Amino acid sequence: MSIDIKRQRLFVAELGNNTLGVVDLAAGKVMRRIEGLSEPQGVAYVPFADSVYVANGGDGSVWVLRGEDLASVGRIELGDDADNVRADVQRNRVLVGYGKGALAVIDPESRTQTADLRLKAHPESFQIDETGSQVFVNVPDAREIEVVDLAADGYLSWPTLAAGSNFPMAIDGGAHRVLVAFRSPPTLMAFSSRDGSIIAKPEICGDADDVFVDPRRHRLYVSCGEGMVDVLEQDGAGYRRFAQVPTVSGARTSLFVPRARPAVCGSAGGVNEPAAIWVFRPAS
Repeated sequence: MSIDIKRQRLFVAELGNNTLGVVDLAAGKVMRRIEGLSEPQGVAYVPFADSVYVANGGDGSVWVLRGEDLASVGRIELGDDADNVRADVQRNRVLVGYGKGALAVIDPESRTQTADLRLKAHPESFQIDETGSQVFVNVPDAREIEVVDLAADGYLSWPTLAAGSNFPMAIDGGAHRVLVAFRSPPTLMAFSSRDGSIIAKPEICGDADDVFVDPRRHRLYVSCGEGMVDVLEQDGAGYRRFAQVPTVSGARTSLFVPRARPAVCGSAGGVNEPAAIWVFRPAS
């Protein structure tokens, strides 16, 4: 999911429906669906280009939609398993994870792929650091977190030790931490962004799919397919569980929006539940 704050629109990659859902947050309803996609997995609203980028896992394409009216203005063929999308604000470009191991670099002006940042295996969630100089990438098939130097295109890697299935990731810029949620075993690891050392390793809920930092409240939100949002609170160098908010089994995807009220949106379509967006607001 991604959000256009100015227009109060939430974009939802509806993978099983091959559509992009557009939700009017002010009205609390789906305003339209964009059809013809192929297993959309990643979506990002890119403010500096006023565009929506949608990555398709089925055919490896990236659709570019104009922000104002969501008209199609471009299509980039990456060839295989296009996944997560991020805006590189420092360099005015868009990064898309895809294929057997790469981040595609896309120029939003020409709407073309200009380069590849090569990786050891298919990337899952990746995040750009607060200085815009590095990107941290979950590469679960290599059992690593790869760190790419965006200026020099060099990289190094951090091993994930005995932990596996590292899909979600977030960055706590104020604390200089990279937060990675693992599914096997259900664990969150807080790595130092400076040297890759492990600072904390709390248990979390099962089948984690998204993790977000709430810097104002010093909390983490982890959404899990087990059927809950795990809320962790910073406790010294580590974390303690503050709350577990029930959702439904199979609800994984979420989005934390600190500049909007309400602030937390989560998809809650489970096996025996209708597809829906549940909206939460932190109590304090």
